[in-house]
Parts: sequence; C-alpha cells; structure tokens
Amino acid sequence: MPKYEEVHFVDTNQKVWNYSLFTDEDVQNFQNGTHYSLYELFGNKQLEVSGSKGTYFAVWAPNATAVFVKGNFNDWNNETHALKVRKDSSGIWEGFVPNLLQGEVYKYHIHGYKGVKLDKGDPFAHYWELRPLTASITWQTNFTWKDTKWIEQRKIKNRTDQPYSVYEVHLASWMRPDKNNENSYNSYTQLITLLVPYVKEMGFTHVEFMPIMEHPFDGSWGYQGVGFFAPTSRFGNPQEFAALVEAFHAAEIGVIVDWVPSHFPYDAHGLFMFDGANTYEYADMRKGYHPDWNSYIFNYKRGEVKSFLISSARFWCDQFHIDGLRVDAVSSMLRLDYSREAGQWEPNEFGGNGNIEAMAFIKDLNETLYRDFPYIQTIAEEASDWPGISKPTFMDGLGFGMKWMMGWMHDTLDYFKLDPLFRPFHQDKFSFSMMYFYDESFMLPLSHDEVVHGKSPLIYKMPGDDWQKFANLRLLFTYMFMHPGAKLLFMGNEFAATKEWNYTTELQWDLLTIASHAGMRKCVQSLNEVYKNNPALFELQFDPTGFEWVEINKRSEAVIAFKRKGKNSQKDILVVMNMTPVPRHYFPIHVQGKKEWKEIFNSDATIFWGAGDLSNPAIVSLPQDEKGEWHQLLVNLPALSAIVLG
Repeated sequence: MPKYEEVHFVDTNQKVWNYSLFTDEDVQNFQNGTHYSLYELFGNKQLEVSGSKGTYFAVWAPNATAVFVKGNFNDWNNETHALKVRKDSSGIWEGFVPNLLQGEVYKYHIHGYKGVKLDKGDPFAHYWELRPLTASITWQTNFTWKDTKWIEQRKIKNRTDQPYSVYEVHLASWMRPDKNNENSYNSYTQLITLLVPYVKEMGFTHVEFMPIMEHPFDGSWGYQGVGFFAPTSRFGNPQEFAALVEAFHAAEIGVIVDWVPSHFPYDAHGLFMFDGANTYEYADMRKGYHPDWNSYIFNYKRGEVKSFLISSARFWCDQFHIDGLRVDAVSSMLRLDYSREAGQWEPNEFGGNGNIEAMAFIKDLNETLYRDFPYIQTIAEEASDWPGISKPTFMDGLGFGMKWMMGWMHDTLDYFKLDPLFRPFHQDKFSFSMMYFYDESFMLPLSHDEVVHGKSPLIYKMPGDDWQKFANLRLLFTYMFMHPGAKLLFMGNEFAATKEWNYTTELQWDLLTIASHAGMRKCVQSLNEVYKNNPALFELQFDPTGFEWVEINKRSEAVIAFKRKGKNSQKDILVVMNMTPVPRHYFPIHVQGKKEWKEIFNSDATIFWGAGDLSNPAIVSLPQDEKGEWHQLLVNLPALSAIVLG
C-alpha cells in the first residue's frame, strides 16, 4: 500500500466518500513526468476509511466534465456513484465507495470532451475480466515472495558477462489442455508444473513471455494491450502469475516480459480517446497514428503519459520481480518517418527524423529502471542502425542493456537458405556480423517473427533433403550458441517444428516421437550446456578480446573457424564449421595458443540424429612455430556440421 500520508474528507451520507491518497507533491510529479510509482495511487485500492472497508478509485481524465464508477454493485447505473475532481486542475477524479471489496467488476462512465459519454476500463487496474468481457476488477497484486535467494543470485546471473540464453514463449499456445480448442489454456498454476521444468531441462537461463499484459484480441499476440498494469486473466489472477515467476526463480531461471510502450489499440474500453480527447495519444495523427498496426502512439511529450509508462515498467519489476523487459518496436518510437511516406510526417525542430520526445522518454525509462532495479536487463527490439541503443545515457546512448541483432539474424538465415554449392561465394554475408558486433551489446534472436506470415518454420528454410535440412539446422544452432552475444530461441524451434507458429494451436509435441526431431531437441539442450559450462563463451562475449577469426579464407571448401576466448587462455574454445555436404578428413586448422584440444561437441553426433561416422576422439596437434605458439590441428569435419573443441 502507499507510504504517503493519507488525505481524506468523509461525508458518510454519500454513496461515494470524498477521499484522496494524493499529496500535492504526487500531483506535481505526475504532471512533470517524474512520478514512477503511480500504481500505488491510481486504479482501485481496498482500504478502511472511518471504520468502513471499501474501495478507493482514482482515474486521470483531464477533459472530462464528470466521472462515475459503475458495476454490479450498483446494477451498472451510469450516474449514481460520482467521483470528485481535484481542485488543482490535475484532471484526477477520485473517491471511496464503502462496502465495495475485492473481486468486483467495474468501469468508469465518463462525460467527456464536447459532451461525449464513454465507458472505460481502468488504465491502472491489476486484473480484468476474461475477454470478450471488458470490465476491470477490484484487485491488488499483494504477494508474499519467497525468492530472496534468486534476487541475490541475479546480481551475478543476470549480468551480460554470464550465460544468457532465452526461451521465448507464447503462453497460450506453448501447450494446451485441449490441443484442438484455441480457448483451452493452461493456467499460471499449471504452467508451474509444465513449463518451468521444461525450460530448466532444456538448459535455458531465462524465459521470455510474449506480452502477458491484458489485451482484448488474441490475434495481436498481446502486442495490442489495454492493461499496462495487469497480467492477462486468460491464465489466472495476479497472485497466480506471481507464483509462476517465483517458481522460475526457484529453478534459477530469470523471467523477461515483452513490454509495449510504442502503441495501443482503439478498443472502446481502452486508452484511445480516453475522455473524448487525445489524452494518452498524440493529437497530431502524423505522430499519433501507427499505420502498420492500426493503433495509436503514446504522447511521449506529455508528463502524465511519461509517468504512466515508466510506472508501468517499474510495476512489473517491483510487484512481480521481473528480471528483464524486452521493449517492443523501439524503431517505431524513435523515427518520426517510420512506415510513413514523404508528406506524412513532420521533421523535428532540428529538421531530422528522430522523435526527440521519445528519445528523452527512453533515456529516463532506462535510467530509472537501472537505478531502482540495478540487476535487471532492458532489451531493445530495434531493427535499424540507430546509434547507441545499448550505450549508457552518460555516453549519449539510450541506455538499454542489450539490443536484438536483427542484421545477424537476416544475414545468417539468408546464408543458410543457400544451396551449399553457392555458400563459398557468399561468405562475406556470413562473417559480416563481426564487423559491427561491438557497436552494441547484442542478443542474437531467432524469434517468433521468423516463423509466421508465410516465412516458413526454420527447418524448411534449410536446403537439401530431409537429412541435410536437419544437419543444416543443427549447424545453424551451433553457430548461434558459439557466436558472441546473448541468445534467444522461439518455442518449437528447439525440436524443429514443421509448421509455422499458429497462436490458435499448441506446439507440435507429437514430433518428439520422431528421432530427427527428438535429436534436434537434444542438440539444443546440449548446446545450452556447452554454453553455460565454458566461460570462454560468455565472460568476454561483449568484449573484442573475446573473439578471434581462425580460418576465414578457405572459401572454396566453405570451412570457417573462430576462437572464443575467456580470461584463462587455456580454456579457450575453438569452433570449426563445415558449410558443405562434403566430409573433410584431417583438415588443417592453424591456431595460436594452447596446443592440447579435445572435441566437446559435434553437431553430427548420432544422439542428435547425425551420421556419427566422423568425430575427433583425439586431435592431432603439430607444432609450427614454437616461439609464436602456433600449431596445426588436423581435424575431421562431418558434412554440414560443426565441431567445438575445448
């Protein structure tokens, strides 16, 4: 509950008592865009006032002429329970309804700008009715946490010089109790026994939930939200969601949530035209309307909106102990000309295409989150070459902890789609990522976006016959896990799903009865273990000294090798990839440093559904230049495979 001194004036003869949790300082900070704990004040709060238990309501509607609260408690009467506007011109309407306790549905009935009358859900509600119903529910997020051990551990485990391997999940479609019913969901409680042990078994260090904030339309996948302070009721109540997060923490797995401050939908009960005017969105539709998603863009210039958004981000870290926020569609926030033709956007005051207000908001967001929760990560989904996304704000960066490496993803998939016959001619596309890798702190994403809308599942992006497709995909995964940077893999990719992801169905779990798919799953599991157990793969993953090309000039053979280096050179890792279906016997690789190497991973192993006929039980190491510590290794390279030496 709020720690502020409560200010209230009670007239017990009224249906709504005059009451306030706001101090003058709260109001001023809210308007200035510097109040980042608004969830302690706005929305509904179950309190006891003058000996009566009930619920306090507070809502921001600056263009309203009257605001009422209605629900089952008053037979949905529009005008019996009037809130009172504060006298400070803040536009905050508030009041206390006695005998109204937790679990009641309600909406605000607003007399808005130019006489329009609207029924709106509560922007600060912590719990909503299950769609298609649209009312808010009186509810608090209080939960007795028992994850102290994890919160202490994440000071180390959540750092970028530690293994960071993320399993991206859409909770509704990961697994369903009835796989033939798109309205059949596992609850947060059921997911504790299903999803948590699966992610643990697979060896991922983190799980990322696609947006779990309340949203009306399943087909938006959660990216068009109305409840910025509410876990969706599709899977249970806020306490049950908290228990799921706690269960992941008990399994030593961090939890990241997708957070969408870039836009919101036009649903009648949501934020759009909240009080009959452009309250949350820009009034100028050259900035306020998103043409790609038929949605509306937050007014980052308005102090109250900035306070709302940063309070939302803090809410998930504070109330639900979230370990990271993946911020969606950052490019669309930064660029005034995003998806707009000439004449459809207006340059900023300096003549550029950057949204200066959005930049300032993002910087304040990251500074606030890292100040208050120093061991979390903020991760930007940003697809352009905008500079300094993951640089600190004191270096004129935007302050994110990491950025999705979309260029790596596109170049890598383009390369692997090629017939191996043509790969020698496109090696520069493959190696280009390291030319700019250290510009940012990158996460390598093979996300949901790559397996929808006709793009095909990953396994069918690979060329060749069935065996070659699986060999190529194992090779791709090995490359990703051995490449510097954090990793992200969308659900279903780990066992080579053969259908595009469909939010209405569950994953193809029956594929695991087939040896090729079970082998792929085992391959990803093993790669996670190799990644986590070898410090050279993560200690310096964002440091230029942590990577070295070893062989990049054998273009005709399409054999590529690189070294991953940690703080102890005797624990360096050597990765050798054969990008063609031609096996190589005793292939020479020249490497400097330690001379004793052993094979610790082979993507062609039979346990992964590989051929298993070419491995390296012993590595031949021939001295070449003892003073310079150069050695020639003779290695066996299976077709379309990678070996990892340690």
